[in-house]
Amino acid sequence: MLAVYADHPSLEAPLDALRVGDRPEPEVREGHVAVTVRAASLNMHDLWTLRGVGIKPEQFPMTLGMDAAGTLDDGTEVIVYPVLTSPGWVGDETLDPRRSLFTEGYQGTFAERVVVPERNVLPKPASLSLAEAACLGTAWLTAYRMIFSRSGLRAGQTMLVQGASGGVATALTVLGRAAGLRVWVAGSTDEKRAVATGLGAHDVFESGARLPEKVDGVFDSVGRATWSHSVKSLKPGGVLVTCGATSGEPESAELTRIFFQQMRVIGSTMGTRDELQDLLRLCEVADLHPRVGQEVAMEDAHTAFRAMLDGRTAGKIVLTR
Repeated sequence: MLAVYADHPSLEAPLDALRVGDRPEPEVREGHVAVTVRAASLNMHDLWTLRGVGIKPEQFPMTLGMDAAGTLDDGTEVIVYPVLTSPGWVGDETLDPRRSLFTEGYQGTFAERVVVPERNVLPKPASLSLAEAACLGTAWLTAYRMIFSRSGLRAGQTMLVQGASGGVATALTVLGRAAGLRVWVAGSTDEKRAVATGLGAHDVFESGARLPEKVDGVFDSVGRATWSHSVKSLKPGGVLVTCGATSGEPESAELTRIFFQQMRVIGSTMGTRDELQDLLRLCEVADLHPRVGQEVAMEDAHTAFRAMLDGRTAGKIVLTR
């Protein structure tokens, strides 16, 4: 079957390890189902896999991809939940110390067919296209958990999103607006800020700009490049929710400002299956749709990965079949 995979780790030049070609079709084991993939979205995690981060050398070749939407053998349209728990785990999947994601313990979703545990598929809402649905399992689920489960913010308060056009940032913008929050977004270019405005941001600012007033909450997936601005933008007692560090670790945690102004810094990663179910229901009830920046045929995956590596995003990049 056709698949997009990494055949070796390449830390400095990740696209050198990217391959598009034939891979063995997976066996359907007991308790698992096969999904014919129709759409699958890219995540930064896929670039880290190409670099060899979070994966052992003996696990290559590894099919890439964490997210997917497609059909079961009976034609049911489904979304794949990308968090895989250890045997017998009960409770919040993100707290399982032995949890994994697709491309870690399992081959990934960038293939004609993927085999997943039965509990890792959920019915696709009819209101969403397959390309839109393929954006929900990682980026949108991460954003949903950050706002609704981790931040403690209330409708009417002000949130700042760092980064304007990536998958998590666009999801935070749409979901924050749906939650009744005043949404401010900081972005590096006019084009990226325009994306945020089009998604409903109440105001946009240049990256690092002084804001008109301090905010109740900041949502940061960038790390080093935005961390100081995030901390300085918070009200005393405000909350900073972080889900990543795509630009690296901050040079300083700025602990003095954090403890003196009694700020809360909260980590968040992915989300639970129940949270994904709630997110799907919210999308139906509020008629929410992920921003798909590009749809690229799976056969042209190099084009999609180059766009993500270069930061040329205006929403999620989705591979389609």
